[in-house]
Amino acid sequence: MLLRLPTSVSEAQECMAEGAVPIGGATLIWATWQRDGFPEQAMSLRDLPEANTIGRETLGGAVILNRIDDRVPEALRRAAATVGTGAVRRTATVGGNIVGSTLRCLLPASLVLEARAVVLDPDSVYETDLTEVLAKGHLLLGLRWRDPITSAYRKLPGEAGGPPPLVVAAALHTADTGETRLRVAVRDGYDVITECTEYDSDSGQVLDDLRRTAVGALHATAWEAVHELVTDLLSRPSGR
Repeated sequence: MLLRLPTSVSEAQECMAEGAVPIGGATLIWATWQRDGFPEQAMSLRDLPEANTIGRETLGGAVILNRIDDRVPEALRRAAATVGTGAVRRTATVGGNIVGSTLRCLLPASLVLEARAVVLDPDSVYETDLTEVLAKGHLLLGLRWRDPITSAYRKLPGEAGGPPPLVVAAALHTADTGETRLRVAVRDGYDVITECTEYDSDSGQVLDDLRRTAVGALHATAWEAVHELVTDLLSRPSGR
C-alpha cells in the first residue's frame, strides 16, 4: 500500500481523483484491511495545513484528539478527552471520529456549537451541515462555528461490553439580534438528537421548554443528565 501525504488542497484532490482511500489515524479501519486486504493507495491529511487548524472557531479534520486543548470551546475539548484510551487519542482524528466512527463522541459537541463542515472532494472545497457529511461519508477537511457564550459536555460512565455511554452536550449562543439560545444534544445508544430553545435568564423556563421537546421525551436517566448539565451551564457567572 502506498501512503500519500499531500501538503496542499490541490494535491489532496489529485490523490482522491486517482483513487487514494482517505484515512486518519487508521484506528477504525486497520483491522478491516488486515482481514479484507489493503488498498493500493491511501491518503492522510496529517501534513495538510487546512486540515490541522485549532482555534476558538475552527478545528481541522486531521487534528489528533490529544492535541485538542483550551483553544477550542469546552464542549469539544471535553468530548475529545473522553474518547477511548490515551493510546487511541494519540492516533485518532477529528474526521475519523465524526465520519468514520459509529460512536461519534465529538458529534454532540459539534452539534451544540452549530458547527458547519468543510468538505473536500476531488473538484471543490465547500461548506455544508453535518447531517449531509454523515449521510454521504464526505471527507471532512474541518469544522467551523461561531464562538459560543459557553458550552459543556458530559459522558456518563458505561459498562464494559455494554451499550455506548450516554453523552450530553449544551451551548449558549447569542444571535445577531441579541437574543440568546440554548442548544442541547444527547447521544442515547448510537442515536444523536439535538434541540434548541430561547433563553432569557430564566433557567426554570428553559428547562420546561426543553422538557416539551424530543430531548425531554427521553428516558429518566437521560433527562436527569440533561437537567444537571443545563442547570450547571446556566449557573455560571455571566453565563461563562
